[in-house]
Order: sequence, then C-alpha cells, then structure tokens
Amino acid sequence: MSLNAERSYKMKLRDVENAFKYRRIPYPKRSVELIALLAISCTFFLFMHTNKLNSRLKEMEVKLQPSEFSALGITGNHISGHDAGKHDDINTLHGTYQYLKSTGQLKYLTAADLNNTARAQLDTIFFNRVAKVGSEKMMELLKILAVRNNFEARRDVEGFYEVVLMSRDESKQFIHSDVLNATTANSYTKHVAFIDFSALNEPWPIYINLVRDPVERLVSWFYYRRAPWHWAERYEAFGDAIKMPSIPWLKKDFNSCIEEHDPECVYEQMELGNMGDHRRQSLFFCGQWKQECKPFNSYEAMQRAKKNIEEHYAVVGTWEDTNTTLTVLEGYIPRFFAGAKEEYYKMRKFLGNINRNQFRPTVSDRVRAVLSRNLTQEIELYQFIRHRLYKQYIALQLDLDPKLRE
Repeated sequence: MSLNAERSYKMKLRDVENAFKYRRIPYPKRSVELIALLAISCTFFLFMHTNKLNSRLKEMEVKLQPSEFSALGITGNHISGHDAGKHDDINTLHGTYQYLKSTGQLKYLTAADLNNTARAQLDTIFFNRVAKVGSEKMMELLKILAVRNNFEARRDVEGFYEVVLMSRDESKQFIHSDVLNATTANSYTKHVAFIDFSALNEPWPIYINLVRDPVERLVSWFYYRRAPWHWAERYEAFGDAIKMPSIPWLKKDFNSCIEEHDPECVYEQMELGNMGDHRRQSLFFCGQWKQECKPFNSYEAMQRAKKNIEEHYAVVGTWEDTNTTLTVLEGYIPRFFAGAKEEYYKMRKFLGNINRNQFRPTVSDRVRAVLSRNLTQEIELYQFIRHRLYKQYIALQLDLDPKLRE
C-alpha cells in the first residue's frame, strides 16, 4: 500500500471513530419525561428533608422567649455598642444564656460553683487594677461603699513609675508592707500583675478586677497620654521631674500613627518591650512570670491568665456591662459590695465620667481591623472574661427563680 493510500485509510478510520464518539443518541420522548420527573422528585425530596432538618435545628437552638429575658433582667441596655444586634453571639448576655440552655449546662449552673470569695483567707479585697479600664470609678465606688459597709478603702502611694512586675522578694515585701498590714476589713488597690499568694506561703485575699475591649483600651491610652489635664496632674505631683513632650508628639493622630507604621504604634507579636503603653491587658492576670507573661499577644500568657481568673478571682467585670458587673459584685461579694448599684448611680450623677477624654478623635474601621489582627490573644481573653461574668450573672438569677432552668 502506498504512503498516500495508507494516510487516506487512517483518515477514514478517524472519521468513523469521531462519528461514533460524538454522535447523538436519540432518546424516546417518554424516557425524557421520566428523567425530568425523577429530577423533580429528587429536588422535592431534598427540599422537604432540608426543611425538616432546619426545623429540628431551630428547636435545638432553644430560642429565648421575651418572658425569659424579662425574668432574667436581660435587656438591650446590657449590650455594648459593638454587640448591639448580635443576640445569638455567645459573647453577649443573651447568647450566653441561650448557649447554656441549649447545651444542657443551665440545669447545673449555680452561683456557689462560680464564686471564689469563699476560698479567700483574708477579709481583704485586692483590686490589682488594669490600666485604662475605668479603675478610677471603681476606686471612688470603694471609698463610698467603705463608709456604707464598714470597711477601710486603701490604695498604693502614687509613684513616678508603676511597678507592675516584681521579683519574688519584692512581692513578699509588698504583701507584708501593703496588703497584710490592715487590722480591719479593707480593700487595697494597685496597678500590679497577679501575685500567687500560695507560692509565697501567704493567705489569699479576695481578688477583683476590671477589663475593657482591647482595641478601645489601646486607643484610650494613646489619647490619655496626650490629654492636657494628664500632664498638668503629673507636673503637680512630680514638678520639674516631669519632662514635657513636644508639640508634634502631642498632636499625633492615632489613625496616622498606625497607617504610617510609627514605632509608637507598631504591635510586634511576642515582643518584650513597650511595657509603658499598656498593650498587655493579659499581663495583669498572667502573673509575675516575666518570661511567660511579658511577650505581647502570647498564647501562653493568655492561657495562664484564664486559669488564674477561673481559680482565684471572685469577679472580673467591665463597665461596658455596668449593670451586670455591679449585680455580680453585689451577689458574690456582699460583705463589701452591698448597695453597689445604688451608690454607683448616685456617684455617677454627681461626679460624671471620671477621666473621660472628651476630645478623643474617631478611629477608622481600617485601623480597628489592623489592631484586631494584632490583638487576637488579648481579644480572646477579654471575651472569655465577659462570658464568665455573664455565667455568674445568670447563675444568680437562676438561684432566685429555679423555673428559669426549665
């Protein structure tokens, strides 16, 4: 066979092969209708099954009824601006109640199991206050409650620098010279990281503290340092020892500081420096372990902080949930905080917002997003604390009305 003939033969074979490969196979009309009917039936079956499954899931979610909210005293006033509308979020009071009920935990929740006050060995409130969380208001409230509830409200002597971390010997000396030197029921307040009293062979006080949204706290600190009255107070207290900052530094804007990567506003993960800008809320709960607690946004520091809060703090509240915080303080530490809500609102009406910076500019959403990405562990700790506070509040209401467990 010639070469051309062989090529012609192969081309014919390919044409035949392609004809079979791509040919259309006619289906009877009834077969087409049957296939269409099967498709519709399957679609209808899936729709019904999905709808049924969705109904069952909704039943499992155990939505709260308005009567339950009313009985618990849970209203929109308890939700901060950031959480408004997120009623199913576990980080809200509504969401926490719903979660506890849907998972069956509500049946076994009691205030006694969530209260560390009974474990204390001293008739002393130890408020190791976190910076820029509204601790001045708590200190004023303690002064008022001290008169009402017959205890002594004390605090540390204001110094040029805050000593937050101490050595073992320094901690021991501080406890004996400041915490244990009272002869009556008392409270003691100081900016200091959590101290393990057992490790120092000392009796435990009643630990309390406050926290704040980590992003809001950083912004607040940035502008607090630039407030004119802040420098006036510092100069009045320490005179010429205070070195006044430059005008450009005072006029610095937080949004620009973040976006331009100003060294003051760079939040490097696990860094050990920049202790003075109070970026580490977790430090006040992690403890005096410098190697484990100093690294910024550390997972280990966050976990240590959670453990200490769970085991040793009677109450950790937040002014972002004012009524909840005051109710829990009254319920879990009545010896010191009886009448706290009444006295707080009288105090606020008289004093206004203590240390509130009325001239703080607005922070952009973009900057908030950047900060949130850099504060993941700090934010998780903050949410953990709020969730614990909500559980303590709900447990109090359940003890008052056991029908709410049903």
